[in-house]
Amino acid sequence: MKQENEKACTGFSTGSEAGGLPIEEYIRQAALRLRQPVAAGFLYTHSRLSANAAKSLEAASFLYALVELLIEKGLITIEELDRRKQTVGQRLAEEFKRKGMGVMLQDPEYDKYSFSQEVSLACPSRLRLCRGACCRIPFALSRQDIREGIVHWDLGQPYLIDQGDDGYCVHMDRETLGCTVYSHRPVPCRAFDCRKNGQIWLDFDRKLVNPDIHRTHWPQDPAENEHSEGCSSREDAGAKAGP
Repeated sequence: MKQENEKACTGFSTGSEAGGLPIEEYIRQAALRLRQPVAAGFLYTHSRLSANAAKSLEAASFLYALVELLIEKGLITIEELDRRKQTVGQRLAEEFKRKGMGVMLQDPEYDKYSFSQEVSLACPSRLRLCRGACCRIPFALSRQDIREGIVHWDLGQPYLIDQGDDGYCVHMDRETLGCTVYSHRPVPCRAFDCRKNGQIWLDFDRKLVNPDIHRTHWPQDPAENEHSEGCSSREDAGAKAGP
């Protein structure tokens, strides 16, 4: 039975051969061959990170020197600089977020298994109307999600939840619209309350769904969301929820 299970999972069973070698030795050699290109990839990545860090340090040195000179000459004050830094920082953060630049991670981050503000809704009774629209809203995963390795992230946009060509989360069962990793779902899924989200419901109590959810590129294209001004995202739900 054990060998049958191994064969079902790997295509081989213990003691069998591949390429004239025992399967254990074949796997060991394949892993060694794979290690070299992976190591080369890491070397390139780490080299680029090191070069970028050096450039960032150089730029920071010039910037700090400039600020110190301006302060010494009485042209600006520390208070004025701090106020402007906060304003510009918020503007740049929004621009980075809008363009999908950099690495996206939940901030703040909570332990999803001890998260105390889970939202409880009778979702199955409404799926025929909303079609699981919340599973089309992108959001960032946490370090806990990534290290756990169960919930998949988008390799092209780290570390956003991975979505299929249809825009739905890859972990949603397309037939039942249920979650296939429900017990391991991220905090934004646990905290999201669609009752407060006009992107999905025009009137939750009256079961009036927002027709925009039936559009192909919802919710990524803001031009298509004529009913959805001032709505919060599922990423916001995860980021703002407290322990």
